[in-house]
Amino acid sequence: MNHNTPPTEEIAFEGRIGEIVHAKQPDGRIFEYYRRPPGVRLVIVTPDNKILVTKEHRRETGGIDLRLPGGKVRDTLEEYHQLLASGQDMTQAAAEAAAKEALEETGLIISNPQLLTRANAGATVEWDLYYFLVEQHQESQHGQELEQGEDIEMAYLTPAEVRKAVTKGEMQEWRSVGVLLGMVLPRLEQSA
Repeated sequence: MNHNTPPTEEIAFEGRIGEIVHAKQPDGRIFEYYRRPPGVRLVIVTPDNKILVTKEHRRETGGIDLRLPGGKVRDTLEEYHQLLASGQDMTQAAAEAAAKEALEETGLIISNPQLLTRANAGATVEWDLYYFLVEQHQESQHGQELEQGEDIEMAYLTPAEVRKAVTKGEMQEWRSVGVLLGMVLPRLEQSA
């Protein structure tokens, strides 16, 4: 049996932002997973080593959550499929989305976002998050450009304040917590 043969995919269900995929394995078994457009998260750092976080009500946590600003690379599944068909590099598309989300959620115009990592959700959920480090930014004269229904406040936290927020459960997007604790805070604390 050739283990390198890609599985045959069938879309079992398609929604607005995601789809259930059945992938037929070479031995005939079906592997089911959920796929949606990737997202972006921004680690915006000030010259004095503070990290910009947003405070927003999240349905999935049932309250206020501190988060890294970000959003989707494409808003709908159809737009995501068009992106894939275009052949555009996904990291480049994610960097473009990062700039758009920074302006919308924070009112900042970013320059030179640097990819920190691409974090996947796991075997049964295909939903990558592209994390970008942003050290160059300026305020837009128009401020935040929030979408209807968004209510996002901003705060700049020191590395110690980020650690405290994580410990107190105030940051609940655990992939972001992992990136902050494993990649960002050690770098900022070392340079302080």
